[in-house]
Amino acid sequence: MEMKRNTTKLLLWLLMFFSDTVRFSYEKSMKERAIELMQDTRLIDGHNDFALRLRIFYQNRLSRVNLREVNKTHTNLAKLQAGYVGAQEVYTKDRELQAGISDSRRIACLIGIEGGHSIDSSLATLRMYYDLGVRYMTLTHSCNTPWSESSSKGIHNFYPSVIGLTAFGQEVVKEMNRLGMLIDLSHTSYSTAKAALNISKAPVIFSHSSAFSICNHSRNVPDDILQQLKKNKGIIMVTFNANVLACGRKVVNVSTLADHFDHIKKIAGSESIGIGGDYDGVERFPEGLEDVSKYPSLIEELLRRGWNETELKGVLRDNFLRVFREVEKVRNISGQMDVGESEIPHEEVQNSCRLDLHNRQPQTARSFGFSSVSKPFSLTVVVSYLIMYYES
Repeated sequence: MEMKRNTTKLLLWLLMFFSDTVRFSYEKSMKERAIELMQDTRLIDGHNDFALRLRIFYQNRLSRVNLREVNKTHTNLAKLQAGYVGAQEVYTKDRELQAGISDSRRIACLIGIEGGHSIDSSLATLRMYYDLGVRYMTLTHSCNTPWSESSSKGIHNFYPSVIGLTAFGQEVVKEMNRLGMLIDLSHTSYSTAKAALNISKAPVIFSHSSAFSICNHSRNVPDDILQQLKKNKGIIMVTFNANVLACGRKVVNVSTLADHFDHIKKIAGSESIGIGGDYDGVERFPEGLEDVSKYPSLIEELLRRGWNETELKGVLRDNFLRVFREVEKVRNISGQMDVGESEIPHEEVQNSCRLDLHNRQPQTARSFGFSSVSKPFSLTVVVSYLIMYYES
């Protein structure tokens, strides 16, 4: 009897040992697969505010800053490389984005404007930004412009009567199509997003948003807009901002974020998804995703949930590259279109909004980078960087 009990204990011990070994081997293989995948298909991050943080902390005196090791931010060059963020030599020639050769030692950035207030209701200014290298613009930030409605209701007092896109706002969308500039609908209201999707002849992006059905935050995208986005062949680049992922829940982790990916895949397909971390734009991120070096943890979780490598290559890079090529294709076939000459009626422009760089306290969930003070501001530009790997 004693011998039988000992044999049973031994068998149970062996069973537990081999179970743990298999589980360890499985977990290890998931991590290895994620890293190998990202080494082969380096990430395009749809939204990163590193440049803004440098401006706030160092007033653009970059000669004083070691960008590889700066530790006040979620982003630095070493962390970007550890997170397998894309690297490519990129330049422009004759208004066409060209590609150089892949080089994992380089991190390329596509300049974007976060907030249509930055063009001061001027199509000529929009064209000047394009000529300076800007390749995407978020139609609103956290305040209405005279021609477009923001999703951040109640934060600011600007242009409260604007709903969706005005007639001039529609002309902005058309001119962005003609130029070959990506239309970014993050931070826009439901009405603005729906109108832009109806008007745009090119695919659009949400550079840093998530799924409204998972967290009913105004910054997130409802299912019917996701379905419209699929028809448009655009993408939503899912944000890591904990405040819009979990709607106030205290525990926010990689699984919370992956739930948004799973839902959007169900509604719009994996081809409609990218990644837009919003690092250095907000303060709170999911556990295990504290900075840009942690991106492989998300890919590991999605592999564990059954996403295949083709889907994940799309999420990491290929979906965005397809959208970018389509935007430039629309530009090329729009060459005979007249340059936009519309002007906004003077009486519709009463005040402007701007980023408050004097407010250097950690940002609140409501403000998303803007001071929560409701008062007139003078015009400025909010520039973010789309960190990208571009391949011809």
